[in-house]
Amino acid sequence: MSKENNTSSNGFAPFRWLKRMFFGASKELTVADERFDSPGKLAVKRFFRNPLACIALAVLACMFLFVFIGPIFAPVDLTETGSEMLHVNVKPTMSLMKLPQDMKDGAVDISSRGTFTIGVSTDGHIHSWGYYTPTKDPRLNPMNVPDEVQEADIIHVAAGTDHCVAISSDGHVYAWGAYDNGQYGWDGSMIASARKQPEELMGDNTIDASQVKQLACGNQVTAILMEDGTIYAWGNDSLNATNLSSIIKYSKNEHKIIKLVFTNDGLYGIDEVGNFVPGKSTKFQTAIVKDENGNNNTVNIEEYLSSRKVVDIAATGGAIALVTDDGEMLVAGMKGDIPTVPEGDTIKHVSGGTRHFTLVTEKGRVYAWGQNYRNQCNIPDNLQEEGAVDTVFSSGFQNYAYKDGEFVGSWGLKGYAFGTDDMGRDVFNRLMNGGKMTMTIGAVAVIVSTIIGIIVGCISGYFGGWVDMFLMRVTEIVGAIPFLPFALCLSAILQASDLHENTRIFIIMLILGVLSWTGLAKLIRGQILAEREKEFVTAARAMGVKEKRIAFKHILPNVISVILVSVTLDFAGCMLTESSLSYLGFGVQLPRPTWGNMLDGSRSALVIQSYWWRWVFPALFLSIVVICINIIGDTLRDVLDPKSEVDK
Repeated sequence: MSKENNTSSNGFAPFRWLKRMFFGASKELTVADERFDSPGKLAVKRFFRNPLACIALAVLACMFLFVFIGPIFAPVDLTETGSEMLHVNVKPTMSLMKLPQDMKDGAVDISSRGTFTIGVSTDGHIHSWGYYTPTKDPRLNPMNVPDEVQEADIIHVAAGTDHCVAISSDGHVYAWGAYDNGQYGWDGSMIASARKQPEELMGDNTIDASQVKQLACGNQVTAILMEDGTIYAWGNDSLNATNLSSIIKYSKNEHKIIKLVFTNDGLYGIDEVGNFVPGKSTKFQTAIVKDENGNNNTVNIEEYLSSRKVVDIAATGGAIALVTDDGEMLVAGMKGDIPTVPEGDTIKHVSGGTRHFTLVTEKGRVYAWGQNYRNQCNIPDNLQEEGAVDTVFSSGFQNYAYKDGEFVGSWGLKGYAFGTDDMGRDVFNRLMNGGKMTMTIGAVAVIVSTIIGIIVGCISGYFGGWVDMFLMRVTEIVGAIPFLPFALCLSAILQASDLHENTRIFIIMLILGVLSWTGLAKLIRGQILAEREKEFVTAARAMGVKEKRIAFKHILPNVISVILVSVTLDFAGCMLTESSLSYLGFGVQLPRPTWGNMLDGSRSALVIQSYWWRWVFPALFLSIVVICINIIGDTLRDVLDPKSEVDK
């Protein structure tokens, strides 16, 4: 009975054994107790007495969680080229969605096409926020609003890719930002393919502001829609050649156009009788619409709209959304589930960002759908209630919600904690996924090299004679091969082959492992030569134990500490080697990230000086991991050595 009580008081037997093995029976042990501690338990205790080693272990554990758990929730998109290249070389910032205080009291319009946003408050003042990659000429930065625009009473504003246009209450049309592709319409230096500003605006650059129905900007293109359906458009016509001119021509028909939207490569609209106006564009012929059962069906747009009227239209960079008079919604150019509006409610307005749509219902419900890798579809909980919102400005990756003219919330892209690269890709996301690849390659390579090193070292050291001589000569030959040049040559051969990328990566792992085992093999051989002369080996032979069992079951465990230290340090070495190969362009190829190929930009003086975040963060993460591994390896070497004075 007393024995059972003692067992229950100390816990489950395996747990007690683990506690004694690694942590001891009590926090304070006597000298007599220390004598019974196993070597493994003593090593663990000595390791955790080293504060630097504990910190290194904790940091390394966090890094492992970061690179292996993080990608599960945020996988890298190998097809991503940023936001239509609008987010290129954005510095680390989290203020892209920070709305100015004056805009919270009421907004006339908010527009964004990239990482910068421009808006007009109810008092007619214009505001800009976010970030735009600095230009050599500050005048080309669309966030630098001219003084005359700041002083004017603005009633319409729109942001393009790299320019902005505003219309004041007195009808003056302002344009600023980049102009080299005809964004201003009247500038003499514009390209030959640019569409010039209409003659009606060429005089004093004014227009009847009371008749302006809509101002819209696209990719280096601007369009003004008048109340009578007239369209004034100018800019880089080569980007919209499929339907820009035809839409302008259509506006002269008997049915006037009432709304215009830009995609990345076209201008689309709807007219007063509910016709969808694609111009000459044939890009959108089919669309997705929900049936009565809530399932997505693909329909022909022209046939589906033959008995329906279109009452609203919105566009993203590569998709359009159409709302019909019977409350149906058609989405063309975008996959994904279209939200279902509850029965008894109807769609009030739909708008589009870069890669997502939002809609607001008559009862104040708001929905968002599309690509969500920038959180542009994550509507805050307080805005999902009925009646919480009546207006949403969706543009770029940001959304701003208003109720009765007052700002009530926003969601979307706040910024990039570690900036973006030259393709507009999130550096933080690529650090996470790139670290997973770098560590995986290093781990597999060190496993391969350890297996080969253990086998060669054990056989060579135990059997000796001609076996030892032969294996050591092979080891010396492999060790004499110039590691980096040989690896570069093999990697270059693999790149020229038709192998799948995953296959090439696996072969790179094998190459690193096959070329890095020689040091461990020599180390194990030396230890085996010393161990095989000891009495326990002689006793095992006298008992008839097989030679292979003696080598791998009796001698090898006695040199496991040496192997453990070597493997730890080799892991860091394999990671550095992979990073070197990828940095030179012979390892893992872009767009798949590794910490090595993310450092590729550091070969450019421009990147080093102006875009430091593209190389500092990968270098910092790689350095931290390698330093931590080396600290852990050095500490293990000390704590596993009985002669070490680490505790003295």
